[in-house]
Order: sequence, then structure tokens, then C-alpha cells
Amino acid sequence: MKHFKLLLAICFLLSSASLISAQEAAPSPFDYGKMWTFENPPKDWFKKAYDFDAPTEWFDDVRKSSLRFASWCSASFVSPDGLIMTNHHCSRSVVGPLMKDGENFDEDGFYAATLADERRAEDLFVEQLIMVKDITDEVKNKIGVIENNADRNAKTQNALDEIVAKYENEQYWKGLRLQPVTYYSGGKFSLYGYKKYDDIRLVLLPEIQIGYYGGDPDNFTYPRYNLDMTFWRAYDENGNPVNSSKNYFKFNESGAAEGEPVFVIGNPGSTERYRTVAQLEYDRDYRFPQRLKYLENRHALLMEEYEANPSDEMMNTIFSLSNSMKAIGGIVGGLNDAELFGRKVAMENHIIKQSGGDKALWSQLATAYGEMQDHATAVNFLGPGRFSGKALNLAHELVGYNEMAKSGSEEGMDEKKESILAMAKEVVSSPKELKYFSTVLSELNQFSGPKMYFIKSLLGGGSTMDAAKKLLTTSILSDPKKLTKLLDKPKRFDKSTDPFIAFAKNAVPKFNDGLAVMRGSSASRRALEEQIANKAFDVYGTDLPPDATFTLRISDGVIKGYDYNGTQAPYKTTFFGMYDRYYSNNKTFPWSLPDAWANPPSEMLAAPVNTVSTNDIIGGNSGSPLINKNREVVGLIFDGNIESLPGNFIFDEESNRTVSVHAGGIIASMRYIYKADRLLAELLK
Repeated sequence: MKHFKLLLAICFLLSSASLISAQEAAPSPFDYGKMWTFENPPKDWFKKAYDFDAPTEWFDDVRKSSLRFASWCSASFVSPDGLIMTNHHCSRSVVGPLMKDGENFDEDGFYAATLADERRAEDLFVEQLIMVKDITDEVKNKIGVIENNADRNAKTQNALDEIVAKYENEQYWKGLRLQPVTYYSGGKFSLYGYKKYDDIRLVLLPEIQIGYYGGDPDNFTYPRYNLDMTFWRAYDENGNPVNSSKNYFKFNESGAAEGEPVFVIGNPGSTERYRTVAQLEYDRDYRFPQRLKYLENRHALLMEEYEANPSDEMMNTIFSLSNSMKAIGGIVGGLNDAELFGRKVAMENHIIKQSGGDKALWSQLATAYGEMQDHATAVNFLGPGRFSGKALNLAHELVGYNEMAKSGSEEGMDEKKESILAMAKEVVSSPKELKYFSTVLSELNQFSGPKMYFIKSLLGGGSTMDAAKKLLTTSILSDPKKLTKLLDKPKRFDKSTDPFIAFAKNAVPKFNDGLAVMRGSSASRRALEEQIANKAFDVYGTDLPPDATFTLRISDGVIKGYDYNGTQAPYKTTFFGMYDRYYSNNKTFPWSLPDAWANPPSEMLAAPVNTVSTNDIIGGNSGSPLINKNREVVGLIFDGNIESLPGNFIFDEESNRTVSVHAGGIIASMRYIYKADRLLAELLK
């Protein structure tokens, strides 16, 4: 890493009060994170930081021992016979069809006592990254020097298509699924070749109360007591367990000691660490606060519905919204943290200076985002959708129908009219839809800007609920005959002063106009982002890892506790702590325990259950193995702490922690609770 020492020196200089404003803080060499690619493994850094001189063979082995679990998580081989380890929450959506009559995996879990008892999940697959190649020179030689951004995008895609076609016919790539990957916004290009296994069978699944222990209150927190694990097995085309003896991770029941180097190999989904300060200001002031408010309001509405008519499907939706609320809330908090934001400012200023001092690209992008600000509220709150409420969806249907009628279109019009009439009937008679519509109006009122003046006029100083009632109850929506006549006469619709029609004629164009502005500048913004990212790449090269793209990465760190809430979080927790949570919360959900866990043996209580480390992860890393230098599993990644949530835009190694199921906790549960002797023998041999 030829720039690494220089980067450290730069950060030292930037920490000087004379060089940094009160609103800025010194950037870290790792603000862009530690999600290293296998094409450019940080061998020099590993040697410097951990005295670990990892050979190429080490990187090849850990890469092939790791897996991509379907299209949403990570996993790994953990035995020579195709045994796969991932998270419970990664498996939850695919195990339902595997239950037989009378079975309930949520309450009782599942364990296949024999190989014959393992159950295949249709359509589930894992992928193993067999081949990795840097194809940057090949791509750039094909596209040459291009001035026009549209031509650059087209020629780049054509070049990638040609390169994929070429390698598909080469011996070492045959039979693999080839995926070209763009890094650093076109600074680097890679080609990945995956081997797919699509006969995947369930071996062990804990009860949901253990696999999601603590539920939403404990989500994104630590100390933690969660057995978020599942074991599957891959089978070959002949119906035999896959022979993974060449590439798999052995288990180390002792885990890792505090301060010990550990490595995460997995597929982080998406980060935005190369966004400019102007983009982050937009995120801080518009994008994420508005998204958070939307989620909070929908969560409250669904909770009210759940209390009146509970269902598992609704609770799963509520859990999903809660998870998103915490994640986005953490990002909002990070964006409003003066130190973290100051580090982004300082890094951007440094890159501009090192690039020659020309701020033109950054200024152009800032202008584009300035133009989007006035339209943010309309785009974020006026769009149709599942959680928008049927009144808002009806407004879009009405305007869309009228446009079709004016164009003379006849195809599907009768069906569309019947749908509108049915929706109108429900909207005016449903208390639920009234609440949703009132919620939409309150959001528009809270975030209204100059483009949303009609909302203030509509409310007239009253409450949003009163306005919603007036719009719905005094409208022709409740009169099917009048509404039908209006739909049949496009000119009458255009001239209508009906309160709800007036709302629709204001709201829908506002949404469409905002969407047009954002989409209209999308290509030019993307081109500017690429050029700016390339400036950063020109300064640092591969010393800075690229943003996450749900491709395989390796992240380094150490096992380490941290200060929190006026005390210290230990580097590991034990089953004693789980039972303390159980009794301290009066055995109530979500800290209740399955029956099988009611009387634990004393030998199990002191066993570790979770551990924390300083590795860099994000969504998509769930199910990743946590390994030591000896390529042994010491943990299973399942979450980050609350301080890690700003990781979408910056990595803060001081307080960021990755939370894992401790290898010792996995073994203890198999030994003392599940009596999974067959699995224990397989993992520990």
C-alpha cells in the first residue's frame, strides 16, 4: 500500500488546529472503510497492523471457503462435507415451506438427526467465488479516450459484454456464472466467476426466540445474547453432500481473545462513502429525515392495526419497519455529528487540493442537488405505494385516468373506471384510510417548502385530520353517479372545483414534476459522481477500498470491547447474561425463552454467546464467518452496534463494532440444548 504511510501523515497534519476549521475534524485513513477486495488484498497493511504475513494461498482459501447466500446474505462452508453456516434471520424467509403438518419451526426449531432427515429448500442457492480477475486494462483498452458521458457508459457496457463472452469460452471459467464488477466509479473493473449450488438442505434451525433474542429492543445493540445461526448443507447433482474438503473453515470452540486479529469474509451490500459533502448535506436535511418520518408514521399506523387484529405477517412487517427506522435513525444521527461530518469535509478538501484545487466538479454536483431540494417533499411523500394509503393512490388513479381519457385511449378504461369507483367507495368509508390520508397531509405540512404551498392553503390553519375529513366527506367520491360523469368528461374533470379532485390535480403533478427533475439530472449527476470518485482514486488508488457492492470482501479488525453508557461493554457475553435478561424482564417477550431452554445445565451458563470486534460490515454481511489467522471460525456475524449505523457514509473504527455469535456459544447450544451430536462431531473433528 504505497500511499498508506502518506495518508497517515496527511491525517496527522489535518488534525492541526491551524489547518482545520471548528466545523471539521481530522479524517481517518479508514473513513472509507476496510472492505477490501480480493483482487487487491491489503497484504502490507495486515503485516504492519497485525504482524501477519498472509500468503496468496491464504486469501485464495478463505475466498473459496466463503459463500454468497441466495441474493441477500453471506455464508461459509464449515466442514469437508458441504455443511454451511449462516444466520437464522437469513434463513427465516425460506424455511416455512419445509414444515410438515404439526410442525412449528418458530416455536420448536428444527434439527436433522440424520443425513436423510435434512430437508431441501426449493429455489434456495449459494454461490462460491472461484475465479477473480482484474480486467481494468482490458476494459480501458477497449473503450479508449471518450469525452461524451453517454458514449462512455455505452462503450463501457459493450466492452464488459465482450470480455464476459471471451472468458465464458476459456477453460478455467467454463461452467461458472460470470459477473463484471465496476469499482471506484470506473477506476477499476473486475470479473468474478461463481460456482452455484442449488440443492441446499436444512440441518439445524434454532427457535425464533433464540434466533432473534431480544427482538427489536435489542436490535443494533450490545451487550447482546443472540443465537442467530442456521446450518444447511449443499448437495451435488448426484444427491450427495458436496465435497468441500479443499475449502472450508474449521471451528475453534475457544473463539478469539481480546485484542486478537480477526477477519470477516462476506458480501457487504451497499455503502455510500464516496458521496460528496453536498450530497451528504442533502441526505442530512432531506433524504433521510423524510424517510425516517415516513417509516415512523407507518410503524405507528401498523402497530395500531396490529393491536386490533394481530397477525404474524403484520408483525414481520412491523419488525422490518423497526429495523429500517433504527438503521436510518443511526445514519441521521451520524450525519448530524459534527466530528463525523467534519471528517468528510476535511477529506473532500484534501482530495480537491491533491487533485489540483479545481472545485468545478463538486460545484456542479452541488448545484444539481440544490435544484432537487424543493422537490424532495413531493417525491418522498406524494408517491403511490403500499403504505401511501388508498386516498393518495386514488388521486394518482384519477389523474392518470383523465390523461388517458383525453388521449382517446379506450383499452382497459372500463376496468380502470370500475377500480376507481371501488377504491373511492372504500376511501370515504374506511377509518383506516382516513388516518392514512391524514398522515400524508401531516407529512406534507411538516416538510412543506415553496413548491408545496397548496398544502398550507388546503389546511387553512386547521388540523390535518380535519382537512382529511373535509376532503373526503365533501367530495363526489361518495357519489358513484357524479364521479362516473366526471370521469366520462375529461374537460369537466379539468374544471372541477371538487375538493379531492383539486387536491389530486395539485398533488400528482407535484410528484411527477419532482420525479422528472430528479430523473432528468440522474445521468449528469452519475457522470459527475464518477469523475469525482476517480479523483479520489487518482489520489489514493486501491489504498482506499471501494464502496460495497454485494461482492465478496475481507475486513480486518480485532476483538475489542468499548465504552458505552458510562461503563464498559465486555468483548464477550455469556449465557448467564441471557438468563439475566430473561428474569430481569419477567420472562416476557421478546426476552422469553423456549421450553427447551428452561433448565440449562450449569456447565452451559459460563459459555460465551456473543462477541464484538472492530471489523467493518454493513447489510449483506449477515451470515459472514468471523475467522482468525489460522482460518478457524471464531464467530458468526449477525449485527452491528448502534454506533456502527453511520457506516453507510463513514467508518468510525473507534466506536464501530461488529456483533457475532461466539463459536463457543454455537457449540454449547448444540452440546447442551439441541443434543446435536452428529453436528458436533462434524464441526470439531
